[in-house]
Amino acid sequence: MSGITYLKGDATSPQAKGNKVIAHICNDIGGWGKGFVLAISRRWEEPEAEYRSWHAAGKKDGFGLGAVQFVPVEPYVWVANMVAQRGMKTGSSGPPIRYEAVAACLEKVVAKALELGASVHMPRIGCGLAGGEWSRIEPLIEEYLCGRGVPVLVYDFA
Repeated sequence: MSGITYLKGDATSPQAKGNKVIAHICNDIGGWGKGFVLAISRRWEEPEAEYRSWHAAGKKDGFGLGAVQFVPVEPYVWVANMVAQRGMKTGSSGPPIRYEAVAACLEKVVAKALELGASVHMPRIGCGLAGGEWSRIEPLIEEYLCGRGVPVLVYDFA
């Protein structure tokens, strides 16, 4: 039995009361311009601006695989920029998704969600441009978030 609630809709319009964290995956090379990030940027400018300055600052600001940046975008809503994608193209080492980085990011997201008493909202992270498989991502979400009592809502765009 999954602890994840699946909804049709837009993850940038979270369907819940109280504090909400919108989680999504970013790459480690500073690229922001395809996929779910476009929906985020249509709604708020801060996540992209913060991600770009974080990438520019680099490792001294903690940027890298497994890192998460929490950007407040409106009262009770934060966007979690999770760095869990190496580059942007499938190459000799497989698709850009890095499952161990997804796990490291989710550890940081659960800590923030518990601190805020927040629910977590997301598309099927890592399964678009990052080339990941939901059959490998879903168990990570269930272990790291649902397993700690954090409500998770996954949105499939209608």
